[in-house]
Amino acid sequence: MKAIIDGKRYDTEKAQQIASDRYWDGHNMERHGRNTYLYRTVNGRYFTINTTCWQGERDTLDPVTVDEAIQLWQGSLPEHDVQFETAFPDTAVEDA
Repeated sequence: MKAIIDGKRYDTEKAQQIASDRYWDGHNMERHGRNTYLYRTVNGRYFTINTTCWQGERDTLDPVTVDEAIQLWQGSLPEHDVQFETAFPDTAVEDA
Protein backbone atom coordinates (compact mmCIF):
# COMPACT_ATOMS: atom_id res chain seq x y z
CA MET A 1 0.00 0.00 0.00
CA LYS A 2 1.23 3.49 -0.81
CA ALA A 3 0.03 6.97 0.10
CA ILE A 4 1.30 10.55 0.08
CA ILE A 5 0.22 12.41 3.21
CA ASP A 6 1.37 15.94 4.06
CA GLY A 7 4.05 15.74 1.38
CA LYS A 8 5.50 12.47 2.70
CA ARG A 9 5.42 9.22 0.73
CA TYR A 10 4.54 6.11 2.76
CA ASP A 11 5.09 2.72 1.11
CA THR A 12 4.78 -0.69 2.77
CA GLU A 13 7.19 -2.19 0.23
CA LYS A 14 9.98 0.19 1.33
CA ALA A 15 9.19 0.31 5.05
CA GLN A 16 9.80 -2.33 7.71
CA GLN A 17 6.85 -3.96 9.44
CA ILE A 18 7.61 -3.85 13.16
CA ALA A 19 4.40 -5.09 14.85
CA SER A 20 0.83 -6.21 14.26
CA ASP A 21 -2.18 -7.82 15.88
CA ARG A 22 -2.32 -10.60 13.28
CA TYR A 23 -1.98 -14.11 14.70
CA TRP A 24 -3.49 -17.55 14.16
CA ASP A 25 -6.22 -18.21 16.75
CA GLY A 26 -6.98 -21.72 15.53
CA HIS A 27 -9.61 -20.56 13.04
CA ASN A 28 -8.35 -17.46 11.24
CA MET A 29 -5.85 -14.61 11.33
CA GLU A 30 -8.21 -11.65 11.29
CA ARG A 31 -9.37 -9.99 14.51
CA HIS A 32 -13.08 -9.42 14.01
CA GLY A 33 -12.43 -8.85 10.29
CA ARG A 34 -9.76 -6.20 10.88
CA ASN A 35 -6.00 -6.11 11.47
CA THR A 36 -3.50 -3.36 12.24
CA TYR A 37 0.15 -3.33 11.14
CA LEU A 38 2.79 -0.88 12.34
CA TYR A 39 5.62 0.16 10.00
CA ARG A 40 8.81 2.23 10.25
CA THR A 41 10.14 4.01 7.17
CA VAL A 42 13.84 4.23 6.26
CA ASN A 43 13.67 7.89 7.37
CA GLY A 44 12.38 6.94 10.82
CA ARG A 45 8.71 7.83 10.41
CA TYR A 46 5.94 5.52 11.61
CA PHE A 47 2.59 4.59 10.12
CA THR A 48 -0.16 2.03 10.47
CA ILE A 49 -2.00 0.01 7.89
CA ASN A 50 -5.50 -0.94 8.97
CA THR A 51 -6.98 -3.75 6.89
CA THR A 52 -10.58 -4.89 6.79
CA CYS A 53 -12.56 -7.77 5.38
CA TRP A 54 -15.87 -5.94 5.78
CA GLN A 55 -17.93 -4.79 2.83
CA GLY A 56 -18.22 -1.01 2.72
CA GLU A 57 -14.95 -0.43 4.62
CA ARG A 58 -11.58 0.39 3.08
CA ASP A 59 -8.03 -0.34 4.13
CA THR A 60 -6.33 2.79 5.48
CA LEU A 61 -2.81 4.11 5.92
CA ASP A 62 -2.31 6.52 8.82
CA PRO A 63 0.91 8.27 9.92
CA VAL A 64 1.54 8.10 13.69
CA THR A 65 3.99 9.86 15.98
CA VAL A 66 6.86 8.04 17.67
CA ASP A 67 4.94 8.14 20.97
CA GLU A 68 1.82 6.71 19.33
CA ALA A 69 3.91 3.99 17.66
CA ILE A 70 5.49 3.04 21.00
CA GLN A 71 2.04 2.86 22.63
CA LEU A 72 0.80 0.59 19.84
CA TRP A 73 3.94 -1.61 20.02
CA GLN A 74 3.63 -1.95 23.80
CA GLY A 75 -0.16 -2.29 23.85
CA SER A 76 -2.59 -3.36 21.18
CA LEU A 77 -0.05 -4.85 18.73
CA PRO A 78 1.36 -7.90 20.56
CA GLU A 79 2.98 -9.58 17.55
CA HIS A 80 6.46 -8.01 17.33
CA ASP A 81 8.52 -8.52 14.18
CA VAL A 82 11.61 -6.82 15.66
CA GLN A 83 12.93 -6.01 19.12
CA PHE A 84 12.02 -2.67 20.73
CA GLU A 85 15.54 -1.28 20.28
CA THR A 86 15.38 -2.00 16.54
CA ALA A 87 11.87 -0.59 16.14
CA PHE A 88 12.70 2.59 18.10
CA PRO A 89 16.46 3.15 17.82
CA ASP A 90 16.34 6.75 19.09
CA THR A 91 14.41 5.86 22.26
CA ALA A 92 16.46 5.29 25.40
CA VAL A 93 15.65 2.18 27.42
CA GLU A 94 16.75 1.86 31.04
CA ASP A 95 16.89 -1.21 33.22
CA ALA A 96 14.16 -1.26 35.86
